[in-house]
Amino acid sequence: MFITMNRFRVRSGSAPDFETVWLNRDLDMAEAKGFNAFHLLRGPEQEDHTLYASHTVWASRQDFIAWAWSRQQVHRDIDGSKRLCIGGPAFEYFSVIQEVTP
Repeated sequence: MFITMNRFRVRSGSAPDFETVWLNRDLDMAEAKGFNAFHLLRGPEQEDHTLYASHTVWASRQDFIAWAWSRQQVHRDIDGSKRLCIGGPAFEYFSVIQEVTP
């Protein structure tokens, strides 16, 4: 399993616009090979920003890379939300070592 995350520091007052961009985008990833889940997370509010993270779960790193390369234009469109953020997104990825489920 492979997990990707982007963290965004959304400027104070811009959270509704940021959420609108994300909630109204094309979610074709649900049809992608190896895709398992997507989460848009809202974190704590600070004086100058609210923390957000996008979180995807994939069967493998290769599945994520294949999808990401095929969707460069979509990512450019989401990058339009950069004006709402302090700095760019911080991309992180993780290979899953252990998973515990009920």
